[in-house]
Amino acid sequence: MDTVAELAARLRVDSIRSSTSAGSGHPTSSMSAADLVAVLIARHLRYDWRDPAAVTNDHLIFSKGHASPLLYSAYAAVGAITDEELIDGYRRFGQRLQGHPTPVLPWVDVATGSLGQGLPDGIGLALAGKYLDGLPYRVWVLCGDSEMAEGSMWEALDKASYYKLDNLVALIDVNRLGQRGPTDLGWNVAAYERRCQAFGARTLVIDGHDLTAIDDALASVAAPEAVDRPTVIIAKTVKGKGFSEVENSPDWHGKPFPEDMAERAIAELGGRRRLIVRGLEPPAPAPTDEWDAVEPVDLPTYELGSDVATRKAYGAALVSVGSRNRHVVALDGEVGNSTHAGEFAQKFPDRYFEMFIAEQQMVAAATGLSVRGYIPFASTFAAFLTRAYDFIRMGAISGTNMKLVGSHAGVEIGADGPSQMALEDIAMMRAVHDAVVLYPSDATSTVALVHAIAETPGICYLRTTRGAYPVLYDATEKFPVGGAKLLRVSEADDVTLIGAGVTVHECLSAANQLAGEGITARVIDCYSVKPMDAATVAAAVGATGGRVVVAEDHHPEGGLGSAVLDALVAHELADIRLAHLAVRGMPGSGTTRELLAWAGIDADHIREAATMLIAKSMVGSH
Repeated sequence: MDTVAELAARLRVDSIRSSTSAGSGHPTSSMSAADLVAVLIARHLRYDWRDPAAVTNDHLIFSKGHASPLLYSAYAAVGAITDEELIDGYRRFGQRLQGHPTPVLPWVDVATGSLGQGLPDGIGLALAGKYLDGLPYRVWVLCGDSEMAEGSMWEALDKASYYKLDNLVALIDVNRLGQRGPTDLGWNVAAYERRCQAFGARTLVIDGHDLTAIDDALASVAAPEAVDRPTVIIAKTVKGKGFSEVENSPDWHGKPFPEDMAERAIAELGGRRRLIVRGLEPPAPAPTDEWDAVEPVDLPTYELGSDVATRKAYGAALVSVGSRNRHVVALDGEVGNSTHAGEFAQKFPDRYFEMFIAEQQMVAAATGLSVRGYIPFASTFAAFLTRAYDFIRMGAISGTNMKLVGSHAGVEIGADGPSQMALEDIAMMRAVHDAVVLYPSDATSTVALVHAIAETPGICYLRTTRGAYPVLYDATEKFPVGGAKLLRVSEADDVTLIGAGVTVHECLSAANQLAGEGITARVIDCYSVKPMDAATVAAAVGATGGRVVVAEDHHPEGGLGSAVLDALVAHELADIRLAHLAVRGMPGSGTTRELLAWAGIDADHIREAATMLIAKSMVGSH
């Protein structure tokens, strides 16, 4: 253990050096876990640091991402990065050693730092290893005690037990102190143990600075008693361990040591070390069984004019896409009979993961699955994705390739009332970096877009509708991401009507009404809200004298109307006369027709808004 002790000292010293050099960071949070990490990387982590993409590499996630000085010091100690980069590149503009870990580093699987996410993300990796990859890698997650107050950590342990993830090991660094003082449980390791056991985990309580005890605990994950159960190692530690001036002090969270203190700390720790450890090599990949061939399922087609719910078309399309690509997997939040993800579960049960009513864990598992090259489709009611928004946001930082599907959107759902009505989801998803946001109006476009997003990298969001609506498009129509459809167009159009999803049908009805009054309307189906076909929108509005009505089943802030206005401003249209119809009040229960009328987004209100625009323009022309 002498080498491990020297390694632990190096990790502490380098955590101090890097954070003091940067003038920011979390040295004391790093020092408390240095012994855990030293034993892990020297004696148990099976990893080829020269080949981070090796399929049998273990996975190391710092759920307590603020301990990045420790993680980066470990990378230096195995020779993955240089000492120069560690000291001069930490937390510097344009450098890859960012304040919290991100996959800009090839050894980092997922972005962490928003507490409560690393362990849930690890569930996805462990699911892939045990049920899809069939590979012997383990997923090691370093957790902080403060983040154990997050409900997402317990969602993760619950699903780890449900899926018998014995390839998942959580190490909880119980150093007692959070950002502003003691954590809610402090050093009550017995309470942590009871809670973890209640969620079905195998637990070990150890002194987190006893190298032999740590080694024994980490070795035990291969013991027979660990089979089919996640292991949680609860390590009692001291924040700032190794430097007597700050040990167990509540005053040094997130504070680098000034130069003079850093010098004293390094001296007390015995000075700089330059040892390099390689750790264990991962096992050679064993020959794997070939995936059973799956007979491709044709993309579903629908008769023009027939009434089909887009959520139902999603389920059928997902089965078809999954039959063509074995990397497509599906997750759902226990509403698969409503989202129609259940059809995939019936066809491909080995590639379906039920997350129950745990939307945060569902998105996190999708993030972890995507690390292993899978294409996860995760679905639930669109309204419930709001509670997983931080996971979606962090997924963008991770560069996650996941597809989110939200059903039962808007007031259109009817009698269930406002708790089930997604009226914020488009704005939420438009704000996610580089996310794609789609809202198909019929079954044919839904099928095409499910196929498209399976092949589109990054985070994609598909919004589906509860009710059944007429099929508008022939199966030969193409629906590229970033496109739009002109459903009605002539050289003499007076006004442009723009909708997405359910309001496309209302716009078409309004156009028919306007035609009876001698007014010709151009109708656009903006099925791709982000990216938007700005050229088509701008050309249409320009051709109709700047007159445009946008109708959306969403709050006015950040939705379709905002996207259209952004597109028009980008094209520098000088004279825009916009009527924006959206859900501006707080809805209640009712029928679909009642609620669309109440919100002012039905055909009658669209017709009225269009006639008012034309009347105002005629007054203006005189």
